[in-house]
Amino acid sequence: MHTPFFPAFRPRLAACRRNATQKIRQASLIQLEHFLQGIFPPHLLSQEDEGLNSRDRIFTLCLTLQCFLAQVLKPNTSCREIVRQVQALVRLVSGVLIDEGTSAYCQARQRLPRGRIERLLAVAAQTAERRVGAGGRINGRPVKVVDCSSAKAPDTPDNQKRYPQPSEQKPGCGFPVIRFLLLFSLNSGSVLNVVMSSLHKHEVRLLRELQGDLQAGDILLGDRAYGDFTTLATWPADGVDVLARLNAMRKVDFRKARRLAKNDGLFVWKRSETASQLFSPQQWQKVPQSITVRILRFRATIRGYRARRITLATTLLDPKLYPAEQLIGLYARRWRLELCLRDLKTTMGMEMLGCLTPDMAEKELLMYLLAHNLIRCLMADAVGRHQVELERVSFKGTVDALRQYTTAIALGRSRKMRAQLWEDLLLNLARDLVPLRPNRQEPRALKQRPKNFGWLTKPRRKFKAWAHRNRYWKSNPRNYRALN
Repeated sequence: MHTPFFPAFRPRLAACRRNATQKIRQASLIQLEHFLQGIFPPHLLSQEDEGLNSRDRIFTLCLTLQCFLAQVLKPNTSCREIVRQVQALVRLVSGVLIDEGTSAYCQARQRLPRGRIERLLAVAAQTAERRVGAGGRINGRPVKVVDCSSAKAPDTPDNQKRYPQPSEQKPGCGFPVIRFLLLFSLNSGSVLNVVMSSLHKHEVRLLRELQGDLQAGDILLGDRAYGDFTTLATWPADGVDVLARLNAMRKVDFRKARRLAKNDGLFVWKRSETASQLFSPQQWQKVPQSITVRILRFRATIRGYRARRITLATTLLDPKLYPAEQLIGLYARRWRLELCLRDLKTTMGMEMLGCLTPDMAEKELLMYLLAHNLIRCLMADAVGRHQVELERVSFKGTVDALRQYTTAIALGRSRKMRAQLWEDLLLNLARDLVPLRPNRQEPRALKQRPKNFGWLTKPRRKFKAWAHRNRYWKSNPRNYRALN
């Protein structure tokens, strides 16, 4: 190998022979090939024919994707730790010592096409749907759940420009916030698509960007934000029915309804004379002048708590095809999808992203969603093999088992042994079920006390701390003189 222009690189590049490079391509970080090959077609993990990601590199597109997945599957994993693991694997497989810096890996993550990640996300969702079956449909119609959440990004000028922090926070004392709208499948719990925006864009407007993912015949399930006139009036025109909790701004009097049953009736809603700011003037003219809405009211009783009255609004008007008990049970299942957000933000650590640029922060969020869908595929595979309830398969247990079993599968000496380890993995997932705990009390309160650090009221470079500032609490001051 001749490198007249880069003589210092010759000893390091000469060690990367062609056969060594082939072995490096075959080595993955936590040996996810067996898992990924059963979900994604080969062309989605292959290099490009020309242009970006077409050169032969150590960090190929497939290896970079696996490294990125390993980071999101294990919270608080730095790029340096990933590179060290790649170094160890490459040394073990081919005896080659690669560069210890993280620059090559970081550049490979930047070259990772966002469109490729989005296609992988859609394929993983389709695989989970296929594996779990069609048991979650209502009268043969698929149910899709919409929900909105947010994630924080590092406080950099680029992130602040695209995703500014909340206006009530002082400059330099907050974090950029990425608002994202997720479209879930109620059947498998996988993420079908996502829309990202800043805090200044309303959920209903973000939902219009997912119009291509909602097909005629779908049922859209949402919370209070989608129980308004505009959502219930516009989506049925596309063949999509809506079931949501009634918006808090609208009052209901069943004396004015056409009664179907007790606490079940049809109402006529008229369009407001004031145009909605969520629509352009041309779009507002297409909104119907009046619609018929079905209102359901029931009491949710939990032992030890006061009964809560919940009111639902829907465009499913036929009480014979869609009985009230079925719709109430359907809305109760929506809470399971709320737990998917907890899995993403708490279990997987997506609440605080780590990338310093907005483009990379968006890719990181997509990788979290892709990892979530892959875990859902594994859970669906265990459900199909051993006939257990999907809702009782532990998400955290699946993540832990996948991390350990993929390493053991990689060390399997034969194809038969690797297949047996995979079956053992699915069997353990089916046996380690979450116990049934109906009406369990889970207050949103912390037992561990926070440290007595004060709030950052100025940017860090301008903030000056005084020696005795930790003696004061904002809400619970303590009298040190009495203690002494």
